[in-house]
Amino acid sequence: MDGTASGAPRRWTGERGWLRAAGLFLVVSSAATAVAHPSVLIAVPYGLMAVVLPARRWPAYAVGALMLATALTAERDGLWWTEFGWAVLVAGWFVALTLRWPASRFLPRGLGAVAGAALVLAAMVGDRVGGWELLDWQVTERVRAWWAWLLGAAQAAPDSESLTPAVVNTLYGLGELQAEFFPALATLGSLAGLGVAWWVYVRVGHDNDSGLRPLREFRFNDHLVWLFIAGLSLTLFDVGDGARRAGANAAAFMGALYALRGAAVVKFFGGGRSPFTLGLLVLALLLAAPVVLVGALVVGLGDTWLDLRGRARASTA
Repeated sequence: MDGTASGAPRRWTGERGWLRAAGLFLVVSSAATAVAHPSVLIAVPYGLMAVVLPARRWPAYAVGALMLATALTAERDGLWWTEFGWAVLVAGWFVALTLRWPASRFLPRGLGAVAGAALVLAAMVGDRVGGWELLDWQVTERVRAWWAWLLGAAQAAPDSESLTPAVVNTLYGLGELQAEFFPALATLGSLAGLGVAWWVYVRVGHDNDSGLRPLREFRFNDHLVWLFIAGLSLTLFDVGDGARRAGANAAAFMGALYALRGAAVVKFFGGGRSPFTLGLLVLALLLAAPVVLVGALVVGLGDTWLDLRGRARASTA
């Protein structure tokens, strides 16, 4: 779901661009809510885009000021400055890559920005003694506080009797899992936040709806499969807790991208176009989400070698 950085205004057939941006907003809200403030991951990149990249319409600057004001009024704790600095790193890398390759698609620049920011942050935190331990502790405390607030609000509801001790323990277990995979969740949320910011910038600043391409066109460099394989290998073999956790997060990040690529392949061949098939998909996600996600992951990985959409276009031609 990516578009080029320049060109005449154009409209893609199929779903409207705002639906793609709304989908990415749901991703950044669900993936990063307990780890980082979604407003920061969207507002900071958009603000830097509006300042550095040329905008043809003045409302782009007004929207940028409103977004930054919203992000700066968020509740600040010990981790807020870290997440703000992370957002600045991601935005800086993205703007630099856009200036260098203005005609490239969004996704390569977005992935490059997240990778560059991760390398810089790793060097900065790793240079301090106990830096990783402090960052991990801060994130864990925020995640636990967020889940405690959520459970408190749920227990205060009139039908709170449904929250049995088993359900509460399960939810706290999900919180611990979220803290374990916070690097993958933060990078996925940052990539989605970049997508939302880029679509808003192109739409408001240039009156162009092609900032994000349709889901059926979603694909990325096939060589990234080796990052998924390396992460999976580090997870399966006994290489130490630090390497195992790094590998698990790398595999989770790439696994999410490959599941989305699998969904793109299914949509390309006609899945989910009618309300009936879309309803079936939603029902399948509610009843058997792990099976559906694993199936999408397998299809996405297979597309790396088989190039199903490219073969279909070639045979049609």
